[in-house]
Amino acid sequence: MKHIMSLCLLLSVVCSPGFGSAHESTAVGSLEPAAKARTNTVVPVFRLSGIITEKPVPEDMPFSFGGATGESLKNLLSRLKKVANDNDVPAIVLELNNPILGRAQLEEVNRTLSALKEAGKKIHVHTDLFTTGQFALIAHASELSMVPTGYMFITGLYGEQIFLRGLLDRVGVTPDYFTCGDYKSAGEMFMRTAPSDEAAQMSKWLYDGIYDNLLDNIAQGRNVSVKKARGWIDEGVFTAERAIEKGIIDVVEHHHEFEARLKNQYGDDLKFDRKYGKESASQIDLSTPFGLMNFYAELLSPSTSRRSTKPAVGIVYLEGAIMPGNSGGNPFLADAAAFSGAIRKALDEAADDDAIKAVVFRVNSPGGSAVASEIILNATRRVAAKKPFIVSMGDVAASGGYYVACGTDTIMAENSTVTGSIGVVVGKFATTGMWDKMGVSFTPIQRGKNSALLSSAAVFSDSERTAIESYMNEVYDVFKGHVTTARGKLLTQPIDDLAGGRVYTGKQALELGLVDRIGGLNEAVALAASKADMKSDYEVRVVPRPKNFMELLMSDLSGPKDNGKHLSLGTDTAVTSSVIDAVLPLLQVLDPARVTAVKHALLQLTVLQKEHVSLTMPIMTLSN
Repeated sequence: MKHIMSLCLLLSVVCSPGFGSAHESTAVGSLEPAAKARTNTVVPVFRLSGIITEKPVPEDMPFSFGGATGESLKNLLSRLKKVANDNDVPAIVLELNNPILGRAQLEEVNRTLSALKEAGKKIHVHTDLFTTGQFALIAHASELSMVPTGYMFITGLYGEQIFLRGLLDRVGVTPDYFTCGDYKSAGEMFMRTAPSDEAAQMSKWLYDGIYDNLLDNIAQGRNVSVKKARGWIDEGVFTAERAIEKGIIDVVEHHHEFEARLKNQYGDDLKFDRKYGKESASQIDLSTPFGLMNFYAELLSPSTSRRSTKPAVGIVYLEGAIMPGNSGGNPFLADAAAFSGAIRKALDEAADDDAIKAVVFRVNSPGGSAVASEIILNATRRVAAKKPFIVSMGDVAASGGYYVACGTDTIMAENSTVTGSIGVVVGKFATTGMWDKMGVSFTPIQRGKNSALLSSAAVFSDSERTAIESYMNEVYDVFKGHVTTARGKLLTQPIDDLAGGRVYTGKQALELGLVDRIGGLNEAVALAASKADMKSDYEVRVVPRPKNFMELLMSDLSGPKDNGKHLSLGTDTAVTSSVIDAVLPLLQVLDPARVTAVKHALLQLTVLQKEHVSLTMPIMTLSN
């Protein structure tokens, strides 16, 4: 009862404003209104807000923990696909509220929007402002309208690589990292203050590939040449009035004018449906105590009977840095990284479920632990031995993220997916200088020539370096062996010319034979179903089933009492986050991209300190 009372204090009713709003202005450059169409027409409104997640979020989540929950890519694509097959829906409206989509997600949503237009559906967009990445999405609209004096910053791509060597020198910590391959540059953030020539060269071909794909996307969406799209981006900043002169947008109008024009086009009885395609959720009736009690009863009802026996394609997600062990029992921290224990369990569940006829493994990870990657790869092979198994790559599936993809003969990626980075990073930090500055000294006691190999007292001695390099090379050979076994004659170059830490876009990886097809999650599901001879009547099921809000809340309340201070990486390691928790939220507002890079760097540092051998790619920020 105490938990229910606590929940009562947390719940609030959030009412979305009406679709139309009362602004006063005259439309500039308005399109000619079409003849009135049939009445009682439904036009779904897709409001893209916050992070478009990879893993589905609980459908009954009444509020967000730490920010907007957004919508999952799977659910968004499913709802858009429903529009394509709905003869009663002539069009959709896209609303933007600072959505955050990954590059691969953007490509797949764009493909789905193009399919809607091919099915005869109109796509209407009305917005106040947008940036480059958002333009790559709304460029595919049938018509793009904007409020008067609205503005856009379509300035291209900007990225950064983070380097911590200066910080380490200041605090007296000496890094000692080395790699297999000149292009395996993940350790450079600790060893250098700027990229090596090889890393700079790799960044050039990677960013060139991503930028070219962005230009193609905008040009195709607006039906202009790539040269013209490049000219728009080089000019960069536009008001709505100047954008319509340039052909970037189609209409300048206020929101109520936009709404009125659509009603004139589709009928006065036009209904804007904001919940189109969403599964029906419990309605909170606050008018009586009984309505609220019914809502709680539904939340608290057991959900163990939900497992379906209908033929299905299962989706298992791997998202974040690959870490050994489990999350330590905190369900709200479980998504902070990809823990090998949980993913192995999910893959085994998918393999053993007879109703699941095929499996899609959705990978969105820069890599991490070599041991955890091997554990996950082994689990994928058990799935592939029983049923069709497809790997679908998200924004990034590199290093360990590519390692775990080597258990199948079908890998799909988007053109702008970042993948490859076949190589190994080894090293440690020597912290004696830091302790000297603090007035703390240690006297070593050593038995065995290499007994201090994992000690933080000093950098590797010659014999220690020889020993650890031998191990690193063995792991590297295993990695390359997995790739050559999986890809075989599909590789267009010798493995040593493809490996060495080189990072590629999905398009480049396809040309090199590292992936098989360009496509996203929807295409991977369709291919898996086809390989399992399932034509139409099948489900798409996430494994494990996402817990509902009450299950998450109750498991958190009854789980390990760590006060949120630690993120367990196994039985003997934790990441202390109290200082980070105190400082980073303040910086997050001022410089979110760099704060994210620092968080990723610290997570990689944790993996390296725990295992000293890592399959991870260099950290690069990319904003548009």
